[in-house]
Amino acid sequence: MTLAAAYDLVLRNGRVLDGSGTPAMEADVAIRGDRIEAVGDVPAGSGRHEIDVAGRTVAPGFIDVHTHDDRALLATPDMTAKVSQGVTTVIVGNCGISLAPLVPGTDGGGELVPPLDLIGEPGDYRYARFADYLVTLDAAPPAVNAACLVGHATLRVGAMRDLGRPADGRELALMKERLAEALDAGAIGMSSGLYYAPAMPAPREEMTALVSLLRPAGAIYTTHMRDEADGVMDSLEETFGTAADAGGVPVVVSHHKVVGKRNFGRTRETLPRIAAAITGQAAGLDAYPYHASSTVLRAEMIPVALKILITWSKSHPEQTGRTLAEIAQAWGVSQEDAAARLQPAGAIYWSMDEEDVRRVLAFEHTMIGSDGLPHDSHPHPRLWGSFPRVLGHYSREVGLFPLEEAVRRMTGLPAARFGLTGRGRIAVGAYADITVFDPATVIDRATFADPATPAAGIDLVLVNGTPVWRDGAATDARPGRALRRQVMQAEAAGL
Repeated sequence: MTLAAAYDLVLRNGRVLDGSGTPAMEADVAIRGDRIEAVGDVPAGSGRHEIDVAGRTVAPGFIDVHTHDDRALLATPDMTAKVSQGVTTVIVGNCGISLAPLVPGTDGGGELVPPLDLIGEPGDYRYARFADYLVTLDAAPPAVNAACLVGHATLRVGAMRDLGRPADGRELALMKERLAEALDAGAIGMSSGLYYAPAMPAPREEMTALVSLLRPAGAIYTTHMRDEADGVMDSLEETFGTAADAGGVPVVVSHHKVVGKRNFGRTRETLPRIAAAITGQAAGLDAYPYHASSTVLRAEMIPVALKILITWSKSHPEQTGRTLAEIAQAWGVSQEDAAARLQPAGAIYWSMDEEDVRRVLAFEHTMIGSDGLPHDSHPHPRLWGSFPRVLGHYSREVGLFPLEEAVRRMTGLPAARFGLTGRGRIAVGAYADITVFDPATVIDRATFADPATPAAGIDLVLVNGTPVWRDGAATDARPGRALRRQVMQAEAAGL
Protein backbone atom coordinates (compact mmCIF):
# COMPACT_ATOMS: atom_id res chain seq x y z
CA MET A 1 0.00 0.00 0.00
CA THR A 2 1.43 3.40 -0.95
CA LEU A 3 1.69 6.25 1.48
CA ALA A 4 -0.98 8.18 -0.43
CA ALA A 5 -3.50 5.41 0.22
CA ALA A 6 -2.59 4.69 3.85
CA TYR A 7 -5.87 6.05 5.26
CA ASP A 8 -9.36 6.70 3.95
CA LEU A 9 -9.72 9.98 5.84
CA VAL A 10 -7.48 12.21 7.93
CA LEU A 11 -8.81 14.99 10.16
CA ARG A 12 -5.95 17.45 10.48
CA ASN A 13 -4.96 20.08 13.04
CA GLY A 14 -7.88 19.61 15.41
CA ARG A 15 -7.95 19.80 19.19
CA VAL A 16 -8.76 16.25 20.23
CA LEU A 17 -10.84 15.49 23.30
CA ASP A 18 -10.53 11.72 23.63
CA GLY A 19 -13.60 11.14 25.85
CA SER A 20 -11.66 10.38 29.03
CA GLY A 21 -12.03 13.85 30.55
CA THR A 22 -8.40 14.82 30.00
CA PRO A 23 -7.59 18.20 28.41
CA ALA A 24 -7.50 18.56 24.64
CA MET A 25 -4.38 17.82 22.62
CA GLU A 26 -3.38 19.03 19.18
CA ALA A 27 -3.46 15.98 16.91
CA ASP A 28 -4.46 14.51 13.58
CA VAL A 29 -6.91 11.61 13.49
CA ALA A 30 -6.58 9.03 10.72
CA ILE A 31 -9.35 6.60 9.77
CA ARG A 32 -9.35 3.43 7.73
CA GLY A 33 -12.68 1.74 7.13
CA ASP A 34 -14.75 1.95 10.29
CA ARG A 35 -11.84 2.33 12.72
CA ILE A 36 -9.44 4.97 13.96
CA GLU A 37 -5.95 3.95 12.80
CA ALA A 38 -3.78 6.77 14.14
CA VAL A 39 -3.95 9.72 16.54
CA GLY A 40 -1.07 12.18 16.57
CA ASP A 41 1.25 13.50 13.90
CA VAL A 42 0.02 11.79 10.72
CA PRO A 43 2.28 12.15 7.65
CA ALA A 44 1.10 14.73 5.15
CA GLY A 45 -0.78 13.38 2.16
CA SER A 46 -1.40 9.94 3.68
CA GLY A 47 -5.19 10.12 3.44
CA ARG A 48 -7.37 9.58 0.39
CA HIS A 49 -9.42 12.43 1.78
CA GLU A 50 -8.14 15.05 4.22
CA ILE A 51 -10.05 17.73 6.09
CA ASP A 52 -8.44 20.64 7.91
CA VAL A 53 -10.31 21.06 11.19
CA ALA A 54 -8.05 23.73 12.70
CA GLY A 55 -9.86 25.67 15.40
CA ARG A 56 -12.33 22.86 15.90
CA THR A 57 -12.73 20.22 18.60
CA VAL A 58 -12.57 16.57 17.52
CA ALA A 59 -14.48 14.39 19.96
CA PRO A 60 -15.97 10.92 20.06
CA GLY A 61 -19.50 10.82 18.66
CA PHE A 62 -22.00 11.58 21.39
CA ILE A 63 -23.99 8.73 22.92
CA ASP A 64 -27.61 9.58 23.71
CA VAL A 65 -28.28 7.22 26.60
CA HIS A 66 -31.97 7.96 26.96
CA THR A 67 -34.03 8.01 23.78
CA HIS A 68 -37.38 6.87 22.44
CA ASP A 69 -36.07 6.49 18.90
CA ASP A 70 -37.22 2.86 18.44
CA ARG A 71 -39.61 3.73 15.61
CA ALA A 72 -37.67 6.77 14.36
CA LEU A 73 -34.71 4.56 13.43
CA LEU A 74 -36.97 2.91 10.86
CA ALA A 75 -39.33 5.76 9.92
CA THR A 76 -36.72 8.54 9.65
CA PRO A 77 -33.44 6.67 9.16
CA ASP A 78 -31.50 9.87 8.37
CA MET A 79 -31.92 10.62 12.11
CA THR A 80 -31.32 14.30 11.43
CA ALA A 81 -32.54 15.32 14.88
CA LYS A 82 -29.63 13.38 16.34
CA VAL A 83 -26.77 13.61 13.85
CA SER A 84 -27.26 17.39 13.62
CA GLN A 85 -26.24 17.63 17.27
CA GLY A 86 -23.33 15.21 17.03
CA VAL A 87 -25.03 12.04 18.28
CA THR A 88 -23.71 8.82 16.72
CA THR A 89 -25.24 6.17 19.01
CA VAL A 90 -28.65 6.03 20.67
CA ILE A 91 -29.93 3.83 23.49
CA VAL A 92 -33.56 2.97 22.69
CA GLY A 93 -36.30 1.18 24.61
CA ASN A 94 -36.25 3.41 27.69
CA CYS A 95 -38.95 3.99 30.35
CA GLY A 96 -40.30 0.47 29.91
CA ILE A 97 -41.32 1.17 26.30
CA SER A 98 -39.84 -0.76 23.36
CA LEU A 99 -41.36 -1.65 19.99
CA ALA A 100 -40.55 -5.30 20.57
CA PRO A 101 -41.53 -7.91 21.53
CA LEU A 102 -45.17 -7.00 21.03
CA VAL A 103 -48.02 -7.45 18.59
CA PRO A 104 -50.99 -5.90 20.46
CA GLY A 105 -53.96 -8.13 21.13
CA THR A 106 -52.19 -11.42 20.47
CA ASP A 107 -50.82 -14.25 22.59
CA GLY A 108 -52.87 -13.38 25.65
CA GLY A 109 -51.81 -9.75 25.70
CA GLY A 110 -53.85 -6.57 25.70
CA GLU A 111 -54.23 -3.62 23.38
CA LEU A 112 -51.84 -0.71 23.03
CA VAL A 113 -52.16 1.70 25.95
CA PRO A 114 -50.34 4.87 27.03
CA PRO A 115 -47.42 5.43 27.33
CA LEU A 116 -46.63 2.93 24.55
CA ASP A 117 -48.26 5.37 22.14
CA LEU A 118 -45.39 7.78 22.82
CA ILE A 119 -43.26 5.95 20.25
CA GLY A 120 -45.72 4.57 17.73
CA GLU A 121 -49.16 3.56 16.58
CA PRO A 122 -50.56 0.03 17.03
CA GLY A 123 -49.33 -0.97 13.57
CA ASP A 124 -45.76 -0.06 14.52
CA TYR A 125 -45.80 -2.80 17.15
CA ARG A 126 -45.40 -5.72 14.78
CA TYR A 127 -42.41 -7.60 16.17
CA ALA A 128 -43.37 -10.75 18.06
CA ARG A 129 -39.70 -11.38 18.86
CA PHE A 130 -37.00 -8.90 19.75
CA ALA A 131 -34.79 -10.57 17.18
CA ASP A 132 -37.26 -9.53 14.48
CA TYR A 133 -36.80 -5.86 15.36
CA LEU A 134 -33.00 -6.12 15.32
CA VAL A 135 -33.04 -7.95 11.99
CA THR A 136 -35.20 -5.15 10.57
CA LEU A 137 -32.59 -2.62 11.69
CA ASP A 138 -29.91 -4.73 10.05
CA ALA A 139 -31.82 -4.80 6.79
CA ALA A 140 -32.52 -1.05 6.74
CA PRO A 141 -29.69 0.59 8.67
CA PRO A 142 -30.18 4.10 10.04
CA ALA A 143 -27.58 6.85 10.12
CA VAL A 144 -26.70 6.13 13.76
CA ASN A 145 -25.85 3.10 15.85
CA ALA A 146 -28.53 1.73 18.18
CA ALA A 147 -28.21 -0.28 21.37
CA CYS A 148 -31.59 -1.62 22.42
CA LEU A 149 -33.31 -2.17 25.75
CA VAL A 150 -36.43 -4.28 26.09
CA GLY A 151 -39.26 -2.48 27.90
CA HIS A 152 -40.98 -3.91 30.97
CA ALA A 153 -44.29 -2.24 30.04
CA THR A 154 -44.04 -3.77 26.58
CA LEU A 155 -43.54 -7.18 28.17
CA ARG A 156 -46.50 -6.60 30.49
CA VAL A 157 -48.88 -5.48 27.73
CA GLY A 158 -47.89 -8.52 25.70
CA ALA A 159 -48.57 -10.92 28.56
CA MET A 160 -51.52 -9.40 30.43
CA ARG A 161 -55.01 -8.22 29.58
CA ASP A 162 -55.61 -6.84 33.07
CA LEU A 163 -52.70 -4.50 33.78
CA GLY A 164 -54.11 -3.18 37.03
CA ARG A 165 -52.62 -5.89 39.23
CA PRO A 166 -49.39 -7.86 39.75
CA ALA A 167 -48.62 -10.50 37.15
CA ASP A 168 -49.65 -14.04 38.04
CA GLY A 169 -47.32 -17.00 37.67
CA ARG A 170 -48.25 -17.75 34.07
CA GLU A 171 -47.95 -14.12 33.01
CA LEU A 172 -44.62 -13.67 34.76
CA ALA A 173 -43.31 -16.82 33.10
CA LEU A 174 -44.33 -15.46 29.69
CA MET A 175 -42.59 -12.15 30.40
CA LYS A 176 -39.47 -14.01 31.47
CA GLU A 177 -39.54 -16.10 28.32
CA ARG A 178 -39.77 -13.02 26.12
CA LEU A 179 -37.12 -11.17 28.09
CA ALA A 180 -34.79 -14.15 27.71
CA GLU A 181 -35.41 -14.16 23.95
CA ALA A 182 -34.60 -10.45 23.77
CA LEU A 183 -31.38 -10.92 25.69
CA ASP A 184 -30.41 -13.85 23.47
CA ALA A 185 -31.11 -11.69 20.41
CA GLY A 186 -28.75 -8.95 21.62
CA ALA A 187 -30.72 -6.57 23.85
CA ILE A 188 -28.37 -4.73 26.20
CA GLY A 189 -30.82 -4.90 29.10
CA MET A 190 -34.30 -4.08 30.33
CA SER A 191 -35.93 -0.77 31.19
CA SER A 192 -38.91 0.00 33.37
CA GLY A 193 -41.36 2.88 33.64
CA LEU A 194 -42.90 2.27 37.04
CA TYR A 195 -44.30 5.81 36.96
CA TYR A 196 -46.75 4.79 34.23
CA ALA A 197 -50.09 3.02 34.60
CA PRO A 198 -49.22 -0.26 32.79
CA ALA A 199 -46.27 -0.88 35.13
CA MET A 200 -47.31 0.90 38.31
CA PRO A 201 -49.12 -2.16 39.78
CA ALA A 202 -46.00 -4.32 39.36
CA PRO A 203 -44.64 -4.97 42.86
CA ARG A 204 -40.96 -5.03 43.67
CA GLU A 205 -41.06 -8.83 43.63
CA GLU A 206 -42.18 -8.85 39.99
CA MET A 207 -39.39 -6.48 39.07
CA THR A 208 -36.76 -8.46 40.94
CA ALA A 209 -37.83 -11.68 39.23
CA LEU A 210 -37.33 -10.09 35.81
CA VAL A 211 -34.21 -8.07 36.63
CA SER A 212 -32.59 -11.26 37.95
CA LEU A 213 -32.41 -12.53 34.36
CA LEU A 214 -30.08 -9.68 33.49
CA ARG A 215 -27.21 -10.65 35.77
CA PRO A 216 -26.13 -13.90 34.01
CA ALA A 217 -26.32 -12.08 30.67
CA GLY A 218 -24.18 -9.18 31.80
CA ALA A 219 -27.06 -6.85 30.92
CA ILE A 220 -28.19 -3.55 32.47
CA TYR A 221 -31.37 -2.27 34.14
CA THR A 222 -32.60 1.29 33.62
CA THR A 223 -35.65 2.76 35.29
CA HIS A 224 -38.04 5.68 35.19
CA MET A 225 -38.78 5.39 38.90
CA ARG A 226 -42.23 5.20 40.48
CA ASP A 227 -42.03 8.68 41.95
CA GLU A 228 -39.87 11.70 41.15
CA ALA A 229 -41.87 13.98 43.44
CA ASP A 230 -42.71 13.55 47.14
CA GLY A 231 -41.66 9.90 47.19
CA VAL A 232 -38.42 10.28 45.30
CA MET A 233 -36.23 8.98 48.13
CA ASP A 234 -38.39 5.85 48.53
CA SER A 235 -38.15 5.30 44.78
CA LEU A 236 -34.36 5.51 44.91
CA GLU A 237 -34.35 2.91 47.67
CA GLU A 238 -36.56 0.63 45.59
CA THR A 239 -34.35 1.12 42.53
CA PHE A 240 -31.06 0.30 44.21
CA GLY A 241 -32.63 -2.45 46.30
CA THR A 242 -34.17 -4.19 43.30
CA ALA A 243 -30.83 -4.20 41.47
CA ALA A 244 -29.04 -5.53 44.54
CA ASP A 245 -31.66 -8.21 45.26
CA ALA A 246 -31.40 -9.36 41.64
CA GLY A 247 -27.76 -10.27 42.14
CA GLY A 248 -26.05 -6.94 41.74
CA VAL A 249 -27.35 -5.97 38.31
CA PRO A 250 -25.96 -2.64 37.02
CA VAL A 251 -28.68 0.01 37.25
CA VAL A 252 -29.24 3.48 35.80
CA VAL A 253 -31.72 6.02 37.19
CA SER A 254 -33.35 7.56 34.14
CA HIS A 255 -33.63 11.36 33.69
CA HIS A 256 -33.04 12.07 37.36
CA LYS A 257 -35.01 15.03 38.67
CA VAL A 258 -37.29 16.18 41.46
CA VAL A 259 -40.75 17.38 40.47
CA GLY A 260 -43.12 19.91 41.99
CA LYS A 261 -42.49 23.23 43.71
CA ARG A 262 -42.55 21.77 47.21
CA ASN A 263 -39.74 19.44 46.16
CA PHE A 264 -37.50 22.14 44.73
CA GLY A 265 -34.02 21.77 46.21
CA ARG A 266 -34.35 18.09 47.11
CA THR A 267 -31.50 17.11 44.80
CA ARG A 268 -29.45 18.02 47.88
CA GLU A 269 -30.91 14.79 49.32
CA THR A 270 -31.09 12.60 46.24
CA LEU A 271 -27.57 13.11 44.88
CA PRO A 272 -25.78 12.06 48.10
CA ARG A 273 -27.96 8.92 48.15
CA ILE A 274 -27.02 8.15 44.55
CA ALA A 275 -23.35 8.80 45.33
CA ALA A 276 -23.55 6.37 48.26
CA ALA A 277 -25.13 3.72 46.03
CA ILE A 278 -22.38 4.14 43.45
CA THR A 279 -19.74 3.34 46.08
CA GLY A 280 -21.37 -0.02 46.80
CA GLN A 281 -22.91 -1.19 43.53
CA ALA A 282 -22.80 -0.61 39.78
CA ALA A 283 -25.13 2.37 39.50
CA GLY A 284 -25.47 5.53 37.43
CA LEU A 285 -27.89 8.17 36.24
CA ASP A 286 -28.71 10.35 33.28
CA ALA A 287 -30.35 13.75 32.87
CA TYR A 288 -31.48 16.13 30.16
CA PRO A 289 -30.44 19.81 30.26
CA TYR A 290 -33.86 21.45 30.65
CA HIS A 291 -36.17 22.30 33.55
CA ALA A 292 -39.28 21.16 31.65
CA SER A 293 -40.21 17.51 31.12
CA SER A 294 -42.37 15.82 28.48
CA THR A 295 -44.55 12.73 28.41
CA VAL A 296 -48.20 11.73 28.07
CA LEU A 297 -50.83 14.18 29.32
CA ARG A 298 -51.67 13.34 32.94
CA ALA A 299 -54.33 15.16 34.94
CA GLU A 300 -52.44 14.65 38.20
CA MET A 301 -49.68 16.93 36.86
CA ILE A 302 -52.03 19.93 36.58
CA PRO A 303 -51.60 21.10 40.21
CA VAL A 304 -47.88 20.27 40.14
CA ALA A 305 -46.70 21.97 36.94
CA LEU A 306 -46.26 25.71 36.60
CA LYS A 307 -47.24 25.49 32.91
CA ILE A 308 -48.37 22.71 30.55
CA LEU A 309 -47.90 22.79 26.77
CA ILE A 310 -49.76 20.26 24.59
CA THR A 311 -47.38 18.41 22.24
CA TRP A 312 -49.98 16.21 20.51
CA SER A 313 -53.63 15.23 20.78
CA LYS A 314 -55.39 12.57 18.78
CA SER A 315 -58.84 13.88 19.63
CA HIS A 316 -58.01 17.58 19.06
CA PRO A 317 -54.82 17.80 16.97
CA GLU A 318 -55.55 21.45 16.22
CA GLN A 319 -54.68 22.29 19.84
CA THR A 320 -51.08 21.10 19.50
CA GLY A 321 -48.61 23.78 20.53
CA ARG A 322 -51.02 25.62 22.86
CA THR A 323 -50.92 25.65 26.64
CA LEU A 324 -53.52 23.69 28.56
CA ALA A 325 -54.59 26.89 30.33
CA GLU A 326 -55.23 28.63 26.99
CA ILE A 327 -57.23 25.66 25.71
CA ALA A 328 -59.31 25.46 28.89
CA GLN A 329 -60.06 29.19 28.77
CA ALA A 330 -61.08 29.02 25.10
CA TRP A 331 -63.38 26.10 25.81
CA GLY A 332 -64.77 27.63 29.00
CA VAL A 333 -63.91 24.58 31.11
CA SER A 334 -61.46 23.64 33.84
CA GLN A 335 -57.97 22.45 32.94
CA GLU A 336 -58.94 19.00 34.23
CA ASP A 337 -61.91 18.86 31.84
CA ALA A 338 -59.79 20.17 28.98
CA ALA A 339 -57.19 17.48 29.65
CA ALA A 340 -59.88 14.81 29.53
CA ARG A 341 -61.18 16.12 26.19
CA LEU A 342 -57.69 16.15 24.67
CA GLN A 343 -56.93 12.51 25.43
CA PRO A 344 -55.00 10.64 24.25
CA ALA A 345 -52.39 13.37 24.27
CA GLY A 346 -48.88 14.41 25.23
CA ALA A 347 -47.54 17.44 27.06
CA ILE A 348 -44.53 19.41 28.23
CA TYR A 349 -44.52 20.25 31.95
CA TRP A 350 -42.66 23.10 33.62
CA SER A 351 -42.29 21.43 37.02
CA MET A 352 -38.58 21.54 37.91
CA ASP A 353 -36.26 24.10 39.44
CA GLU A 354 -33.31 25.26 37.33
CA GLU A 355 -30.96 25.01 40.32
CA ASP A 356 -31.87 21.34 40.74
CA VAL A 357 -31.21 20.77 37.04
CA ARG A 358 -27.79 22.37 37.35
CA ARG A 359 -26.99 20.41 40.48
CA VAL A 360 -27.78 17.13 38.74
CA LEU A 361 -25.84 18.09 35.62
CA ALA A 362 -22.82 19.10 37.70
CA PHE A 363 -22.81 15.73 39.52
CA GLU A 364 -19.75 13.88 38.23
CA HIS A 365 -21.58 10.62 37.49
CA THR A 366 -24.40 12.14 35.39
CA MET A 367 -24.64 11.06 31.76
CA ILE A 368 -26.57 13.07 29.17
CA GLY A 369 -29.74 11.72 27.59
CA SER A 370 -32.17 13.71 25.48
CA ASP A 371 -35.38 11.82 26.33
CA GLY A 372 -36.73 13.32 23.11
CA LEU A 373 -40.01 12.12 21.65
CA PRO A 374 -39.76 12.00 17.84
CA HIS A 375 -43.36 10.81 17.51
CA ASP A 376 -44.67 14.13 18.91
CA SER A 377 -45.98 16.62 16.36
CA HIS A 378 -44.65 19.48 18.51
CA PRO A 379 -41.76 17.90 20.42
CA HIS A 380 -39.81 19.16 23.38
CA PRO A 381 -36.69 21.01 22.08
CA ARG A 382 -34.49 18.46 23.86
CA LEU A 383 -35.05 16.16 20.86
CA TRP A 384 -32.92 18.49 18.70
CA GLY A 385 -30.88 20.45 21.22
CA SER A 386 -29.70 18.52 24.27
CA PHE A 387 -26.05 17.90 23.46
CA PRO A 388 -25.15 21.31 22.00
CA ARG A 389 -27.00 22.86 24.94
CA VAL A 390 -24.69 21.09 27.38
CA LEU A 391 -21.62 22.14 25.38
CA GLY A 392 -22.64 25.71 24.60
CA HIS A 393 -24.90 26.82 27.42
CA TYR A 394 -23.97 24.81 30.50
CA SER A 395 -20.25 24.38 29.79
CA ARG A 396 -19.21 27.52 27.89
CA GLU A 397 -21.75 30.11 29.10
CA VAL A 398 -22.66 28.95 32.62
CA GLY A 399 -19.29 27.33 33.38
CA LEU A 400 -20.86 24.32 35.08
CA PHE A 401 -17.93 22.12 33.99
CA PRO A 402 -15.04 22.36 31.52
CA LEU A 403 -15.47 21.24 27.92
CA GLU A 404 -13.48 18.04 28.39
CA GLU A 405 -15.80 17.03 31.23
CA ALA A 406 -18.90 17.83 29.18
CA VAL A 407 -17.60 15.57 26.42
CA ARG A 408 -16.77 12.78 28.89
CA ARG A 409 -20.38 12.78 30.13
CA MET A 410 -21.54 12.24 26.53
CA THR A 411 -18.93 9.72 25.38
CA GLY A 412 -16.52 7.78 27.57
CA LEU A 413 -18.78 7.59 30.61
CA PRO A 414 -21.88 6.21 28.83
CA ALA A 415 -19.81 3.85 26.69
CA ALA A 416 -18.36 2.32 29.85
CA ARG A 417 -21.67 2.25 31.72
CA PHE A 418 -23.59 0.55 28.88
CA GLY A 419 -20.79 -1.72 27.69
CA LEU A 420 -20.47 -0.12 24.25
CA THR A 421 -17.11 -1.62 23.38
CA GLY A 422 -14.98 0.49 21.05
CA ARG A 423 -17.28 3.51 21.28
CA GLY A 424 -16.96 6.75 23.20
CA ARG A 425 -13.21 7.26 22.73
CA ILE A 426 -10.80 8.79 20.26
CA ALA A 427 -8.15 6.09 20.34
CA VAL A 428 -6.35 3.77 17.97
CA GLY A 429 -8.59 0.77 17.27
CA ALA A 430 -11.79 2.48 18.37
CA TYR A 431 -14.72 2.77 15.99
CA ALA A 432 -14.61 5.98 13.99
CA ASP A 433 -17.68 7.58 15.56
CA ILE A 434 -16.53 11.19 15.63
CA THR A 435 -18.04 14.64 16.06
CA VAL A 436 -16.20 17.80 15.00
CA PHE A 437 -17.57 21.04 16.44
CA ASP A 438 -16.67 24.67 17.01
CA PRO A 439 -16.33 25.14 20.78
CA ALA A 440 -16.81 28.90 20.41
CA THR A 441 -20.17 28.74 18.62
CA VAL A 442 -21.78 25.37 19.38
CA ILE A 443 -25.23 25.97 20.88
CA ASP A 444 -28.76 24.62 20.77
CA ARG A 445 -31.23 26.61 18.65
CA ALA A 446 -34.35 24.52 19.20
CA THR A 447 -36.93 26.35 21.30
CA PHE A 448 -40.30 25.47 22.82
CA ALA A 449 -41.94 27.56 20.10
CA ASP A 450 -39.78 26.19 17.27
CA PRO A 451 -38.49 22.84 18.55
CA ALA A 452 -37.19 21.23 15.34
CA THR A 453 -34.35 23.69 14.70
CA PRO A 454 -30.88 22.19 14.19
CA ALA A 455 -28.07 23.29 16.49
CA ALA A 456 -25.24 25.61 15.52
CA GLY A 457 -21.55 24.75 15.51
CA ILE A 458 -21.64 21.05 14.58
CA ASP A 459 -19.39 20.80 11.52
CA LEU A 460 -18.89 17.11 10.81
CA VAL A 461 -20.24 13.84 12.20
CA LEU A 462 -18.90 10.40 11.30
CA VAL A 463 -20.54 7.08 12.13
CA ASN A 464 -18.33 4.04 11.63
CA GLY A 465 -16.01 6.17 9.52
CA THR A 466 -18.71 7.54 7.19
CA PRO A 467 -19.88 11.18 7.22
CA VAL A 468 -23.56 11.49 8.15
CA TRP A 469 -23.61 15.26 8.80
CA ARG A 470 -21.43 17.80 7.05
CA ASP A 471 -21.61 21.55 6.49
CA GLY A 472 -25.04 21.90 8.04
CA ALA A 473 -26.81 19.06 6.26
CA ALA A 474 -27.34 15.33 6.47
CA THR A 475 -25.39 13.32 3.89
CA ASP A 476 -28.06 10.61 3.48
CA ALA A 477 -25.50 7.92 4.37
CA ARG A 478 -26.80 5.06 6.55
CA PRO A 479 -23.74 3.46 8.21
CA GLY A 480 -25.38 2.81 11.59
CA ARG A 481 -25.56 -0.62 13.18
CA ALA A 482 -27.67 -2.51 15.68
CA LEU A 483 -25.20 -3.03 18.53
CA ARG A 484 -25.76 -6.48 20.01
CA ARG A 485 -24.68 -7.11 23.58
CA GLN A 486 -22.94 -10.44 22.93
CA VAL A 487 -20.87 -8.99 20.09
CA MET A 488 -19.70 -6.09 22.24
CA GLN A 489 -18.92 -8.43 25.13
CA ALA A 490 -16.87 -10.65 22.82
CA GLU A 491 -14.96 -7.63 21.53
CA ALA A 492 -14.26 -6.50 25.08
CA ALA A 493 -12.89 -9.94 25.88
CA GLY A 494 -10.69 -9.86 22.78
CA LEU A 495 -12.50 -12.78 21.15
